Amino acid sequence: MTSAIRQRQMGIRTPRRAVLGVAVLALAAAATAGAIWQNGATAGTEQQAIATAAETGKAFTAVTKNVGPAVVFIRAVKQNAITGNLPGPSGLQGQIPDEMLRRFFGDRLPDFPMPRQPQPMVGEGSGFLISPDGYILTNNHVVGGADKLEVTLSDRRKLDARLVGTDARTDVAIIKVEASDLPVLPLGDSDALEVGEWVLAIGSPFGLTGTVTAGIVSATGRAGMGITDYENFIQTDAAINPGNSGGPLVNLKGEAVGINTAIVSRSGGYNGIGFAIPMNMAQQICEQLMEHGSVTRGYLGVMIQAVTPELAKSFGLEEATGALIGDVSSDGPAAAAGLQRGDVIVSLDGEPVKDVTSFRNRVAMIRPETSVKLEVLRDGQKQSVSLQVGKLPDSDSVASGGKQTVDSSWGLSVQTLTEQLASQLGLDRAQGVVVTNVNPMSAAAAAGIRPGMVVTEVNRTPVRNAQEFDAAVQSNPDADTLLLLVQAGGHTQYLVLEKR
Repeated sequence: MTSAIRQRQMGIRTPRRAVLGVAVLALAAAATAGAIWQNGATAGTEQQAIATAAETGKAFTAVTKNVGPAVVFIRAVKQNAITGNLPGPSGLQGQIPDEMLRRFFGDRLPDFPMPRQPQPMVGEGSGFLISPDGYILTNNHVVGGADKLEVTLSDRRKLDARLVGTDARTDVAIIKVEASDLPVLPLGDSDALEVGEWVLAIGSPFGLTGTVTAGIVSATGRAGMGITDYENFIQTDAAINPGNSGGPLVNLKGEAVGINTAIVSRSGGYNGIGFAIPMNMAQQICEQLMEHGSVTRGYLGVMIQAVTPELAKSFGLEEATGALIGDVSSDGPAAAAGLQRGDVIVSLDGEPVKDVTSFRNRVAMIRPETSVKLEVLRDGQKQSVSLQVGKLPDSDSVASGGKQTVDSSWGLSVQTLTEQLASQLGLDRAQGVVVTNVNPMSAAAAAGIRPGMVVTEVNRTPVRNAQEFDAAVQSNPDADTLLLLVQAGGHTQYLVLEKR
């Protein structure tokens, strides 16, 4: 009990100024104590942050110590890679000082060819050991086509390597050195990667062996990059530069979750966007290369395309998912099983088909002659289809009808496809109409229609000539969309035109 309270209880009055003074002193003391606590708390938070960062650094160090010994430097040599002629002296301006050129050639520089001797071409890259007896995983573009391969181990030993097998479609390759008891890099589960997770890229950018960079997983399942035929890349902002190709992308468990493969950069250097082949895909390729020296892929015999919101609406689907069949090979497994153009594949062996890329990759990894079950939507009804997966083959304008200009709101002109025109376009049969002109500001151009494409269906109705095409388009003049089935470059796909 304070003296002020005690005095009040005894009937003794305490001066107001004294009470205020005591209160001010109490508040000042409390403020001082609060400031001391706050400063102490801030200092504690800073120390905690520094400690956390230090622990992260220790994690990077530990991973590097464990992983580094299994990462190798690869030198690939191709003999007689450069042939032909060098440019004449006039073509050397800017490469050789002008005064030196004038000393030998005067003011008028002749432009005669200078013979060039065949010279070896040397490439550099990275790789990592996946077995104690010397199997090394790397990129096809690092070692493919090389006449001689030399591997430098982390202990600086240089060993000759032989090519075991390559797969250009995924850019995966296996080479081997003759040695034993070599350090091995464990392989991780790339499907378990999450966006934002820490990863390290290890390799030999610009020939600087043992370089480690850190970053996060920026995205997964990247496709449509045009880098390889089968794409499902891990995107990372860990610095990847020329020479990193073939090296591992590792998680904080010290497991290889990817093979560093490509960068997106205008300058050719680091730009914060790198791509790695996911280890789950690479491992399946690797096993086939080690066992057979080549890769065998599954094949259905269908041309598929993504189901866009516009296509989903045209086909009466509730959501834009699955893989739309644009064409069926007459002699493929899909045709034998009864699949049809316009079917939408929604599941494979009970697993949903979310997009075309993942479905294509999954089918490719199925061993030929394996039986699978597909669920498809046909005219809005679900059907189950069983088939046996085949083996992917190694090689995957005068018209009688005249020109027919279509409603300008769609923006394309067509003409009947004759036998002569079909032959010129490399087509087996003359059925449909060929696009002769496209207005660049039209709905047709926006949908990707180009001159030379062949249209065989309009709104799911087959058309054999320009007159039938025009009739099909005019049958519903108030429609906001037009669904076309087109052929181009040997491929068939549906395209939706939308009035603007």
